[in-house]
Amino acid sequence: MTRTANFTESEITQARQIRDQAKTALELRKALSVLLIAEGGLDTNQTAGILKISQRTVFRNQEHIRKQDKKLRNTWGGRRRYTMTVEEEKEFLSDWEVKANEGGVLAVPPIHAALIEKLGRPIPISTTYRLLARHGWRKVQPDTKHPKSDPEVQEEFKKNSQKWWQPPV
Repeated sequence: MTRTANFTESEITQARQIRDQAKTALELRKALSVLLIAEGGLDTNQTAGILKISQRTVFRNQEHIRKQDKKLRNTWGGRRRYTMTVEEEKEFLSDWEVKANEGGVLAVPPIHAALIEKLGRPIPISTTYRLLARHGWRKVQPDTKHPKSDPEVQEEFKKNSQKWWQPPV
């Protein structure tokens, strides 16, 4: 047996207004999620079948109409399984930022080891990489040429070298 929904007159009035002003099918479904139950005498399962949505979505739509006046908080997405808050992460990275600003080259393994020590349990290294990316840290690529290279000597070598090589006999 499904539970019965109880709606106040103000909620039914809001649902009627949404139904009358609906510009999208989504808005119409939200209003009908309330009106079919309140005025039509249907239960949640029947309403979900008529609107071609799940029962959970019917409840979600009803909740949306109930909280029209309140500021809605998006409950979808976000960091549900975090080990530290963003402020704690900034505090943790501040020591490493000082070393980076002094010109030191930082590698991820020492940062990862310090993070494991701070948390007191092992974590995958991908967590450390995501932490650094979340705070705007990036990998600095080294130069692709040797510091003692001479472009003129390299061009001369290209011009005067053999075009093909014979294997030694």
